Amino acid sequence: MRKIILSVAVSLDGFIEGPKGEYDWCPPPSKTEMAEFLSDIDTIFMGRKSYELAGSNMFPGKEHYVFSDTLNGKAKGVYIIRSNMFKSVHLMLQEKGKNIWLFGGASLITTFINENLVDEMWLAFVPIILGGGKPLFQNIAERKKYKLTESTVTGEYLSVKLVKNNSKHKK
Repeated sequence: MRKIILSVAVSLDGFIEGPKGEYDWCPPPSKTEMAEFLSDIDTIFMGRKSYELAGSNMFPGKEHYVFSDTLNGKAKGVYIIRSNMFKSVHLMLQEKGKNIWLFGGASLITTFINENLVDEMWLAFVPIILGGGKPLFQNIAERKKYKLTESTVTGEYLSVKLVKNNSKHKK
């Protein structure tokens, strides 16, 4: 079964973007880290704002699904999923393929967490306190339990891998 993996950088005070929507505080992963991560991914889920920021050219060769009720049109290799089509995510998990990267944004992350669809979290804690911005987690409906399975320190940040305790998706 495919897994949905949330991989995102987060500040020490729990924000994924600064007070003005900025990302300048977030160091990029190394090419090796990114290549290794992307080798197990064939699909990227993102919200409209993340898509408008990153586009589909940032990760060529991957299928991109944008969750939006307002976005019109699409680029080659980009599929729009409307809120009334969310059940299709469950079907995609049953299909053959590699894992799915939940790229962002915050409200999409909340939806996936509340639907118990995030199997793993790969969080890169950047040693900065932003003092405000968009929190990684907001409006979570109930307690979610994950197990720490890996941690790595680089010169720029602390990476942790968390796996859902009751995940049915095995690698």
